[in-house]
Amino acid sequence: MLPDKDGPSNLGGGIQSAEGDEDPSVSLFREYLRLRTVHPEPDYDAALKFLDRMASELGLPVVKVEVCPGRVVAIMTWMGTNPGLKSILLNSHTDVVPVYKEHWKYDPFAAFKDADGNIYARGTQDMKCVTIQYIEAIRRLKAKGQTFARTTHLMFVPDEEVGGHKGMEMFINHPEFKNLNVGFALDEGLANPGEAFTVFYGERNPWWLTVRCPGSPGHGSRFVENTAAEKLRSVINSFLDFREKEKHRLNTSECFTLGDVTTVNMTMLNGGVAYNVIPAEMDVSFDMRIPPAVNLQEFEEQIKRWCREAGEDVTYEFAQKHMNQTVTSTDESDPWWHAFSCTCKSLNMTLKKEIFPAATDSRFIRAVGLPAIGFSPMNHTPILLHDHNEYLNEQVFLRGIQVYEKLVPALASIPPQPGEE
Repeated sequence: MLPDKDGPSNLGGGIQSAEGDEDPSVSLFREYLRLRTVHPEPDYDAALKFLDRMASELGLPVVKVEVCPGRVVAIMTWMGTNPGLKSILLNSHTDVVPVYKEHWKYDPFAAFKDADGNIYARGTQDMKCVTIQYIEAIRRLKAKGQTFARTTHLMFVPDEEVGGHKGMEMFINHPEFKNLNVGFALDEGLANPGEAFTVFYGERNPWWLTVRCPGSPGHGSRFVENTAAEKLRSVINSFLDFREKEKHRLNTSECFTLGDVTTVNMTMLNGGVAYNVIPAEMDVSFDMRIPPAVNLQEFEEQIKRWCREAGEDVTYEFAQKHMNQTVTSTDESDPWWHAFSCTCKSLNMTLKKEIFPAATDSRFIRAVGLPAIGFSPMNHTPILLHDHNEYLNEQVFLRGIQVYEKLVPALASIPPQPGEE
């Protein structure tokens, strides 16, 4: 653990200089977007320096935990009046995915704002917007002199975009995480092109596997029996036939979203050494995302059956195999969800509950038995995370600060629950 840092409170603008008559929160957002925390070599030092400054402005202590070399988790803490109660965790990640600069209208790290107020930069949606919305909501609440019973932690983690293995996955079992005494967590969600705001209460399990198909080698001029390619064809057909069935289910049901079906995509092929040599082995790899309602043991038995049907000695191995199917309660009897949903309703927000179609750090939080909701307050916004020309409109961004300005007090004011006092 690295040393704490306390600094003088500065609850004013929160930036070094505003750009014209631009809202200071927007200017701060654009400043953060310009930090190149992009893989494969994210500038985490720049992000940590920025976060140190934010903690100083907010008058909050910040703790830094180096979970592995060069990978630091930073936590700002706003202590509650009853610190023995379970705390609120506002989680965000500092890294962003790579860009293909030639496909962008503007420099993806310039945070260019067009005449309509659309801010173009990598991370505008995923998820630097939420980081600044957390910070600015806390700034406003503290400026009003408000306090709440429960402690609120703002946590900033590295490496979410490359699986979280050197970030949240390691930190979740660290003593410093346990000391946070988390009761409920908010993490990232997705934009919604319509009026509603999407909230995610669970995630599909990612399974990445490679199927290995051995066969009889030989000269390319002959009809050799029992070839690797024949087995490979059978495997590919089985997986992609299943893919078509799931795609059909999604397209023919108004009740299903992408998170409710299993996606299967063939992502890599390997085999062969020369045009005229029949290979002794060919491999194929798949990315599968499996919703919580699917029986994982039965699903793996189906994979085994496809391999047996393909031929002799066909095997598979996992590069990634997540088995946790925990979901967070969205029942109105649950105090955490009730506070969240009632606050959103009071703001005239329509919520659309879904299973997250990909993977976020929320899965690690839920895996240790803690409730977590994925939520990024971005409606009327196309989903552009990881895409070219990722952008967020400044008015949508500013509205998100107002949302957290209401959500944090509601969650941090939940009365003591059984077992807390």
